[in-house]
Amino acid sequence: MKHPRAWQRMLSGRRLDLLDPTPMDIEIEDIAHGLAFVARWNGQTHGDFAYSVAEHSLLVEALFLRLIPESPAKWRLAALLHDAPEYVIGDMISPVKSAIGPGYGALDERLTAAIHIRFGLPARLPASIKKKIKEADTLSAWMEATRIAGFSPQEADKLFGKPNPALIEGLEIVLRPPREVRADYCARHASLMSAL
Repeated sequence: MKHPRAWQRMLSGRRLDLLDPTPMDIEIEDIAHGLAFVARWNGQTHGDFAYSVAEHSLLVEALFLRLIPESPAKWRLAALLHDAPEYVIGDMISPVKSAIGPGYGALDERLTAAIHIRFGLPARLPASIKKKIKEADTLSAWMEATRIAGFSPQEADKLFGKPNPALIEGLEIVLRPPREVRADYCARHASLMSAL
C-alpha cells in the first residue's frame, strides 16, 4: 500500500517531512514567507490586507518583552517563533483544532521542536517561559479582536481576559503587504540571533 505524501517542498528547496521534521530542513526565510501569507482570524479582519501570523508574531514578541523586560534574546526568539509551525500547517482557529483532536497538537509539537533546535533553542521551553509567551499571545488576541476583528471590548474581556492597559499602550495593529512583514520578521529574527 502506498503511503500518502507527508512532505512539502519549500521555496528554499528544502523538503520538510511533516511526520518527521528535521532541523536541517528548516530555513527562516521559508518560515517568514509562509507566515506572511497566513491570515489570522481566518481572514475575517478589517483592512486592505490580511492580518498575518508573521505580523502577529512580531507583536507577541514585543508584548513578551513588556512582560519580561530583562528577558534574554533566546526567550524573545522563542516568542517570535511561537507560531512558526503555522508556516506549513496554517493558522487554525481553536474550534477547528478541537475538532481535529490530539493529532494536531502532536504535529505542532514535532514541528516546534525541530524549529527550536534549528535556531539553538531547547526543543521544549521551560514552563515559566511558555506561560509568559501564552500571556503575550492572549494580550495580542485581545488587541486583534477589538481593533480589527469586530469584537467589543466586553466580548474580548470574556474570551481573553481584561488586559492591563499599560502592557498594550502605544502598540498598534499593523496590516501590511506580505513582502514588508516578511522582511521585518526576518530582520527581527536576525537581530535576536545575533544577540544570542
